[in-house]
Amino acid sequence: MSEITIREKAKIEKFLGMSSGYVADFSDRTFHEFVGVVTGLDIDDPKYHYASNSKANRLRQFIKVEDDQTIGKLIQEMCYHYFDVLVEGQTKTWYPQDDDKLKESQELYHECLNIAQRLQGNVVENISALKPNSDDTDFKKLAESIRESIEKNLPEVALDRLHTFVMKYIRELCKKHGIEYEVDESLHSIFGKYIKFLIANGNIETEMSKRILKTSISNLDSFNDVRNNKSFAHDNPILNYEESVLVFNNISNMIKFIQAIENKLNKSKEENKTDWEDPTF
Repeated sequence: MSEITIREKAKIEKFLGMSSGYVADFSDRTFHEFVGVVTGLDIDDPKYHYASNSKANRLRQFIKVEDDQTIGKLIQEMCYHYFDVLVEGQTKTWYPQDDDKLKESQELYHECLNIAQRLQGNVVENISALKPNSDDTDFKKLAESIRESIEKNLPEVALDRLHTFVMKYIRELCKKHGIEYEVDESLHSIFGKYIKFLIANGNIETEMSKRILKTSISNLDSFNDVRNNKSFAHDNPILNYEESVLVFNNISNMIKFIQAIENKLNKSKEENKTDWEDPTF
């Protein structure tokens, strides 16, 4: 059963024009075919019958009984399809939508895509990697607030906190390894020192991995600009949803890789400690 909210459902119904009993521009035949191709399910199955059994009512029942992943996938593909139809219609009709109406459709389209992506649970990869690497209470609260924003499918409102998280995270790693940095030193500069430490100590095996990590230094330099000019850190217009997801995925994947490296270092340190404390004669 879907966990879609009443408000989310209303937005989807409005975009797809379901108040009339129809769904987008589908006929009974194309509706049946479309749902079948996208989900592998038969929308004419009796379990989707509801009230007048119109296309809109069958979709409502589908949303009611199927799982989030399936619903998210179907809604996403329907939105892609219908938005293309609307855009194409603008160029072929004698009476195109006015600019305000078209803008409203575009905004509703993006909101529906956000809902679909939330239902599929794939907005941000490796979100579980965003956890503190110290016992600092404020650090834990920071990580929790970021995850809450992602769960609500609002990555764009958490960009400033993500920047703060990465800064604290990298500083903790520098403290752990005795890497010196200035209090006012920028994020990408501190991260560069950490990467230099890993490479110098032979912790990165391939040249490709070294190149990727060095590119991450430049990415974090750009993240400084996003934080200062495209987030709620200041009175700014915030970054759009799609690019916010891209930033989050880049950061979370980087943190996950760092965690894997640090786990290997910790394991090696423990093994060396055991060998030293328990000599065999």
